[in-house]
Amino acid sequence: MYYIGVDVGGTGIKAGVVDENGQVLHKEECKTAVEGGFEKVKQDIKQLIETLLVKSNLTNNDIKSIGFGLPGLVDNKGYASCVNLKWQDIPFISEIQSLFDDIEIYAGNDATVAALAESKFGTMKDNDIAVMLTLGTGLGAGIIINGKPLIGAHGMASEIGHCIVGENYYDCNCGSNGCFETFCSATAMINYAKKLIKDGMDSLIMKECNNNYDKINAKVIFDCYRENDEVAKLVVNRFKHYLGKGIGSLINTLDPGIISIGGGLSKSGDIILDGLEEEIKKNVLHKNRKFADINIATLGNDAGIIGAAFLS
Repeated sequence: MYYIGVDVGGTGIKAGVVDENGQVLHKEECKTAVEGGFEKVKQDIKQLIETLLVKSNLTNNDIKSIGFGLPGLVDNKGYASCVNLKWQDIPFISEIQSLFDDIEIYAGNDATVAALAESKFGTMKDNDIAVMLTLGTGLGAGIIINGKPLIGAHGMASEIGHCIVGENYYDCNCGSNGCFETFCSATAMINYAKKLIKDGMDSLIMKECNNNYDKINAKVIFDCYRENDEVAKLVVNRFKHYLGKGIGSLINTLDPGIISIGGGLSKSGDIILDGLEEEIKKNVLHKNRKFADINIATLGNDAGIIGAAFLS
């Protein structure tokens, strides 16, 4: 039997046929027609999966289940609320089930399914308690306990990006101040770099961006950090300081065996990991005890597909 995993993002939808060993055998993708509403996205998903089956020379009878990773909340009744997709309490699972009534349908948060993939086939394998942080535009997270994702009593668990780790100079999109993701995300890094430059600091960052603030991104900041740029160093060191705070709190709460870092920022994993354990140790209670191993996730862009495929 095979599985299908579908990674639904704000700009694109990726789907793949996955075998029992977690190997992605064939992939298809399309743009996310957000402005067309849920009905348009639903029909695009149907077409995408049908195309995937044809090109893989498979039928519905060959597929054990179809799983979806969504960029938002999926509650215990299968209703989805995804701000970036403009969905509020969409009966996602029942609607998709109506398209594939002979195949089991599952759905979960995109960061949670990526964590599930890493726990089954990647860096977090063979750990009873594991946490994955996805550092990108925001900060997502997944908690895996005994091989199962922690969903919570109301489907709202693992929103680690909105734990409060300090007081910030701007509020989070959720309305709170001091959320983890306002310190440890690409958006946070870009905002702080712009603040320092606008406050009068010279930086190689502006040269690399042709003096256009809108072109500042996390990759440029990390590249300039490697060139010993002062603004980039302040931005990255602040990022790592608060990453240490957030991870320290996770360790004090969950005592995981491993914490894996994924998402777009993990491409600069050598910089992120350098000195990070020392920052974490400042914030853990039992400083003389071994705590979680910290590493960089390995499944990359396929994690969402693989993890979604193995939802149950």
